[in-house]
Amino acid sequence: MDYKNYNPRQAALTEARALLTDAAKAAVADGTLPAAELPDFIVEIPADVKNGDVASNIAMAGARAFHKAPRQIAEAITAKLDLNGTLFSGVDIAGPGFINLFLGQDWFTSVVRAACANPEYGRTDAGAGKKYNVEFVSANPTGPMHMGNARGGALGDGLAACLDWAGCDVTREFYINDAGNQIQKFGKSLAIRYLQLYKGEEACPLPEECYQGADIIQRAKEFAEVHGDSYVNADFEELKEALIADALPKNIAGLQRDLGKYRIDYDVWFHESDLHKSGAVQAVVDKLLEIGACYKAEDGAIMYRSAQYAAKYGVVNKKKADDGSEEEAKDEVLVRANGIPTYFAADIAYHYNKLAVRGFDKAIDVWGADHHGHVARMKGAMDAIGLDGSKLDVVLMQLVRLMKDGQPFKMSKRTGKAITLTDLLEEIPIDAARFFFNMREPNSTLDFDLDLAVEETSQNPVYYVQYAHARICSILKNLAAEGISPRPVTAAELDLLTTSEEKELIRKLATLPEEIIGAAKNYDPARLTHYVIDTATLFHKFYNACRVKGEEEPLMQARLALCMATRIVIENVLGLLKITAPESM
Repeated sequence: MDYKNYNPRQAALTEARALLTDAAKAAVADGTLPAAELPDFIVEIPADVKNGDVASNIAMAGARAFHKAPRQIAEAITAKLDLNGTLFSGVDIAGPGFINLFLGQDWFTSVVRAACANPEYGRTDAGAGKKYNVEFVSANPTGPMHMGNARGGALGDGLAACLDWAGCDVTREFYINDAGNQIQKFGKSLAIRYLQLYKGEEACPLPEECYQGADIIQRAKEFAEVHGDSYVNADFEELKEALIADALPKNIAGLQRDLGKYRIDYDVWFHESDLHKSGAVQAVVDKLLEIGACYKAEDGAIMYRSAQYAAKYGVVNKKKADDGSEEEAKDEVLVRANGIPTYFAADIAYHYNKLAVRGFDKAIDVWGADHHGHVARMKGAMDAIGLDGSKLDVVLMQLVRLMKDGQPFKMSKRTGKAITLTDLLEEIPIDAARFFFNMREPNSTLDFDLDLAVEETSQNPVYYVQYAHARICSILKNLAAEGISPRPVTAAELDLLTTSEEKELIRKLATLPEEIIGAAKNYDPARLTHYVIDTATLFHKFYNACRVKGEEEPLMQARLALCMATRIVIENVLGLLKITAPESM
C-alpha cells in the first residue's frame, strides 16, 4: 500500500460512513426499514474510546425519515453491517441509538506501517490547490528585532510549515517598510548622530522623537569612517539621503542574517518602496476614488470612507469625546494634502498585490496585539477595492513576558530600550526559543521561563521531547551493537502489539496528520508542541511497560517497528518547528 498522504483517522471515518450508508440502504432494500431518503448524519471519533473508536448518530438522524425509534433503526442498520475485510472488528449500540464501531488490529497495523514506510508521515493533501501567503515578523528595518519579533518568527514559520504539510502551496514573506515617515525619521536620527561626531551633542541635540538606540550611533560611525567630515556642511536632506542609502541595506542584511540564525528563510522579501516606485499605491488610490470609496477633501487630501467598509468586520478607530461618549469612526487620510500617501495607502496596495496581482487564496498576517484596531479596516479595505476581505486573515499575537526565578525579568540591553532577538538567543538555545514560543496559542500572553529553557531535565518540555527521540536512537544503536537490526515486519507480527500501552501510543501516532491539519486551519502551531509532548510521554510509558530486548523475535521486531514509528513522528514534528532531533543526549 502507498502510504503517501495517509491519514489513519480520516481513513477510519471515511470507511465508517460508507459502511453505515451501505448497511442502511441494505435495510431499506429488504424492507427492514421503510423506503426513505437517508438523512445527513455525523460520523466522529469520540473523546473516550469506551464509546467506540468511531461513533455515529445515523439512527437518531433517521428517526423522522424512517418513522421508527432510533434504537430500532440502529438495530436494523447494525444487522446489515459486514465488517469482514474492513478496519473494524466490532460494533455496539449505546444509549438511545448511537452506533459505536471498534477498530480492529488491521487499523493499528496500518498506522505503524504508514509511519515506518513514509519519512514524511503526517503530511496530507487536505489543502491541495490552495495558495497561501504567510507574512510574519516584517520588523521595521530602522532597528534591531525585539522580543515580539522573536515570538512572531517562531509562530509564523511554524504556521507556514503546518500549512505546507497540510497540502497548501505556501509562500513565506517579509514586508520591508523601507518608505514613509519612519525612514525619514531614521535618516534624521542618523544625520544628527553623524553631525554630533564632529560638532558635539550640545551643538546638535537629538530630538526626543528620533530613534535613540546605540545601533543608530554605530551606523553613523560606520558612515563617518568611509566619508569622514565631507558631509558636515552638506545640505541636511542630502546628508539624510546619503545615510539612509548607506545604513538601510545594512539593516536589512542584518535582519536577514539574524532571522537566518533563527532558522527562518523567506521565499519573498517584499519592499514597500517598490509599491511607490511602480505606481501601485497611486493606482489603488485612483481605483478607490473611481468607485466612490474615497473623496477629495477641501484641503486636497484624499479621504477614505473607512467606517463604511470596516463595520462588517468590527469597530475601528472610534474615539472618546471629551464628555466620555463615543464618537463615530472618522474617515481616514490616504493621501495627505501635500500629495504624500499615508502608510495605510501603501498597506492597501500591498494586500491588493497579494490577493489580486499574485492571486493568493489567503493572505495571513501575523501582527502584534497592539494592531487589533487595524484588522477591521484592512479587511474592509479589501472589500472596498473589489476583493474579498475574508481572504485576509490576521493572527494577533500577545506579548511575551520573560521570567527568571519565578519573577518578571528584564535582560541587560546593549542596543537600546528593547530586548533584541540576538540578546535572547545569546541566553537560551534556539531549539528552546522556537519550542517555547509555540507553547501557547497566539492570542495568549506567553510567560517565557529563562531558567527552564536552559534546564537539561524532563521539566524542560523541549529537552523532554528531544530525550525521547534520543532514547529511541539509543535503543536501536544498542541492539545493533548486539547484531539485532530492525527488519520489515509482517502484518501477523504487528498484530502482536495488543497491550493497552502499545495501543494508546499507536492511537496517538495516528492523530498526527489531523493535528497538523487542525494547526493549519486554526493558525495555531501550539497544537504540535502539546501533541509531541504527549507522544513522548506515551512512548516512555510504553517503553517502561513493554520490553523490547529479550522478547521473542517476532514481538521484539514488532516493538522495534513501533519505536521507529514513534521516532519518525517526533522527528517530523520537531522538523516542522525547525527544532533539532538529537540522536544522543
